[in-house]
Amino acid sequence: MDNIGMIVPDGPATAAHVAVHYDELDIAYRRMWGDHVHHGYWRDGSETVEQAVAALVTLVEQRLALKPGHKVCDIGCGYGATAADLLSRNDVSIVGLTLSAAQQRVAMDRDAGFKCLLRDWMDNDLETGAYDRAYAIESSEHMADKARFFAEARRILRPDGRLVVCAWLEGEGVPSWQARYLLLPICREGRLPSMGSRADYIELAANAGFALAGYQDISRQVRRTWSICLMRLLKGLVTDREIRRLAFGRTTQSRDFMLSLPRLIIALRTGAMRYGMFEWKAR
Repeated sequence: MDNIGMIVPDGPATAAHVAVHYDELDIAYRRMWGDHVHHGYWRDGSETVEQAVAALVTLVEQRLALKPGHKVCDIGCGYGATAADLLSRNDVSIVGLTLSAAQQRVAMDRDAGFKCLLRDWMDNDLETGAYDRAYAIESSEHMADKARFFAEARRILRPDGRLVVCAWLEGEGVPSWQARYLLLPICREGRLPSMGSRADYIELAANAGFALAGYQDISRQVRRTWSICLMRLLKGLVTDREIRRLAFGRTTQSRDFMLSLPRLIIALRTGAMRYGMFEWKAR
């Protein structure tokens, strides 16, 4: 496991903890945001949430450069909404992996060209060299061994295959107080075993056999996500019994994630946390 130089919180954040997080908060995620479990992308700020999340998928799609017949892997597919969008415009097949049984139940009802597996990426059992494209939208953060995350992506891809990753990243030159009061709590509350920087991801990917083809920092365009989530949470606490049950129930293990919403707003606005989109080609 290579997490040298990364933000690494105290406390466990295993695949089992990640699964509990998404299973427990299934209702909250879907009622507050929808089936796309990722940021929105606002070009001019006038977009609706639905338009913004679709715009992020379009950015990923452009970098994947899909062609008819491609076999694609969605690493951390959530509810399968991204795969469904891609399938609606491309003659490809997509296999997705999720740790959440709640997410898989929804994803299994998607387009016939999509197959969702309830499986840990670190033990994915996918065929070596069988895929043309792979993407991970805000799932690599949940991987304890990020070197292995990239190694497995390279293993399943054919030579010249492409990997696109959208990731929460540690900003450059983050002061110790921001790491202590923003990034470390965000990792603990979001069940992230570590948070790497742009440089960390580039180095780990290169070591796994990838050549960087492009990088875009879209922190400014995505940061509105968390202000909207916070407002919807506050409204839900007043109007939605299920949201209140999750927020105040003593048995809810993941309710501390509510505390991360204001932290995420501050972290993205101060630059302590960045949001990056990478494109790699398999060597």
